[in-house]
Amino acid sequence: MSSDLSGAPGFELPLRMFLGFRVIIDELHEELARQGHPDLRPMHGFVFQAIGPDGTTAVELARRLGVSKQAAGKTVDSLERLGYVERTSDRRDARRKIVRLTERGVDSLVRSERIFDQIRERWALELGAERMRAMEADLRRMTPAEPIRLDMPGWFSGA
Repeated sequence: MSSDLSGAPGFELPLRMFLGFRVIIDELHEELARQGHPDLRPMHGFVFQAIGPDGTTAVELARRLGVSKQAAGKTVDSLERLGYVERTSDRRDARRKIVRLTERGVDSLVRSERIFDQIRERWALELGAERMRAMEADLRRMTPAEPIRLDMPGWFSGA
């Protein structure tokens, strides 16, 4: 199967897609820092999503992220010191500790959602709404239905 593509080598596509991701995430974190969350890093967004609204254990968090229990524990320790997560006893089993987002953690997610929408709007103004819709539709067509892969940290690190 041959296509009529010319110019860009095949390896540029994933690099440009990753660069687009990086540009958006860097902008998000610059704005989060301005809004009172200067210590958050890109990895933390994956951690917050993996923790979810009901919390999770550190072991389950490590599994969801695709990292070691030690790596997950260090990340939880760091986020706990920064006030984004807390460890609490499981209501069903007092021996188990549950990692939950604090009010500060939830605030960062709410702000992130708004900032992502603002970035998307700006991109749509720059590219045109129709091209933006087409690009998003094409990406949905070419990628799995579930847009969030929480195991990216482990995938990147080879854990």
